[in-house]
Amino acid sequence: MGKREKQKQKHQRGLARGALYYLQDQPDIGDTPRLPPPDELEEADDENNDGEENDDEQEHEGMKNHEHPSDDMPSKFHLYQQSVQSPKGDISYMQKFFLMYVGGRMPLHLQEDFCGTALLSTEWLRSDPRRTALGLDLDVEALNWCMKNNIPKVGADGFSRISLYHGNVLQPLQSKLVKMDPQEQLRNTSLTEDAVNLQAGLLESDLQTGSASEDAESNKKSFPPPRRDIVCAFNYSCCCLHKRADLILYFKHAHNALSAKGGIFVMDLYGGTSSENKLRLQRRFPNFTYVWEQAEFDIIQRKTRISLHFLLKKQQMKLRHAFSYSWRLWTLPEVKDCLEEAGFRSVHFWIREMPDATEIVRTEGYSAAKDVKYEEVTNFQQQDSWNAYIVGVA
Repeated sequence: MGKREKQKQKHQRGLARGALYYLQDQPDIGDTPRLPPPDELEEADDENNDGEENDDEQEHEGMKNHEHPSDDMPSKFHLYQQSVQSPKGDISYMQKFFLMYVGGRMPLHLQEDFCGTALLSTEWLRSDPRRTALGLDLDVEALNWCMKNNIPKVGADGFSRISLYHGNVLQPLQSKLVKMDPQEQLRNTSLTEDAVNLQAGLLESDLQTGSASEDAESNKKSFPPPRRDIVCAFNYSCCCLHKRADLILYFKHAHNALSAKGGIFVMDLYGGTSSENKLRLQRRFPNFTYVWEQAEFDIIQRKTRISLHFLLKKQQMKLRHAFSYSWRLWTLPEVKDCLEEAGFRSVHFWIREMPDATEIVRTEGYSAAKDVKYEEVTNFQQQDSWNAYIVGVA
């Protein structure tokens, strides 16, 4: 087989989970089935892949490679949501963490950073009619897809309870509100302004007319800074931040967004001995095969490249590098130190062991780890693979 062409990396999309997270069933509280994302299945070199790892590619040898999706192909965002994300489980754990470490009220206001298609935010809205959500991501295509496909499923009031922003988590106040109007995709409204209006229950028609700067200045004087009960960053998105200074800066933004009455920041992370090696895992579904590929691991910079591949059986097409990331794999102590430096008063680890990667090179659908729950720990012996929620309490 010929060697593949390299694809341009896209950072801070918030659309990735670790290998074993992708390839195992999520037993989270209230969890629902997920399907895999569209990807561009990479042609593997004979010298790098042998035995069972090549079976799927040999089986679909006649498939065509497609760099760009066509009209008869499902959206890569839809497939990603089905395969990777577990919004009900994440929400159940976040609510549990909030009640444990803050308490006194139910969490109603969520900020989802690296939100991608904001599936978690829309599920948050569906879980309680009083809830609001704010999503932030660099990928405007994913945000627009959410506007057209996810928010309408919430109900008639969905658009009035959520705001999606196109911007960088390191510079959140410079982000722009995404609008449904195709003639005006990005509106000159600051994240601060719109979040204040959202929590104050103001509709756009209720606001004074005038320039964006005038409106922002008016709102700053009339309302307190916007505050959320929970800020989250899932899908291992913090691994997109490679520098310690950037990680601390992001944590400070998250801390500042939380309610003065108390709030939590929740992120996820993966690790284990298998996370620091070259790795390729496959999972078959009735209509596609999902492939996670982890490149060589640099032990000095703690960096690796993650590629998500996937082939569509019905369309007889390979999608290569549908999602690709350059990640720094942070350690748990590093994250804890950075959270504390950013101002969080306590940090808690919830971990679950995942199956040995050498035993699940290929799986059929969701099979392993169905009964394994996350547990709070203060120490944990190294394993082949593990997943963790990290909770910072403000």
